[in-house]
Amino acid sequence: MKIFKLVFSPIEVNTYILSDSSGNCAVIDCGCYNESEFNNFVQFLEAEELKPVLLLNTHCHLDHLFGNKFMLEKYNLRTLSCELDEINRKNAAQHAMLFGLTMETPPEPQEYITQGQIISFGDIELEALHVPGHTTGSMAFYSKKEGVVFTGDALFAGSIGRTDLPGGSYETLLNSIRSRLFTLPQSTEVYPGHGNKTTIEKEMKTNPFFLS
Repeated sequence: MKIFKLVFSPIEVNTYILSDSSGNCAVIDCGCYNESEFNNFVQFLEAEELKPVLLLNTHCHLDHLFGNKFMLEKYNLRTLSCELDEINRKNAAQHAMLFGLTMETPPEPQEYITQGQIISFGDIELEALHVPGHTTGSMAFYSKKEGVVFTGDALFAGSIGRTDLPGGSYETLLNSIRSRLFTLPQSTEVYPGHGNKTTIEKEMKTNPFFLS
């Protein structure tokens, strides 16, 4: 599996592209805010000879949904996300105004995903891990074979997701990380929704939220 990271929007969300040996790819959290960013995204895919066949959302905060409309129009792809986060998708346009941004209500998902569900395309399998706390329906996507996990805004390098927005819970997030992420092999590479990648081992040993 090849992993590419592109950063989009004024909120600087990480958009991940996972490709298999055939060139088919999954897109996690397409954060393209406008047509210019989406055109750059398309040009990148074309240069790498990649074909999107799957769209995933770790959660449904606006910055992680910006590109969903473009993905539907260009590739006829609707996202897979957790039903518990539907309230955030439906309210995304209103939330955008709080940041001085504009967007339409993102398209409805193709289907809802749940804890432990296996999502596959080509020769790649991802396990959906429910990690509530940043939002009620936050999901992480784990590849045991590749030793990587995409954590959205649950776990960052040296930090955790904010919990002061609707559906957030500090204690729930800490418990989610401990039970669903820190139980993964310590060598697992962590690809978060913002910022740089890290490892489970590093976060267990140095993340200040877990040192007390």
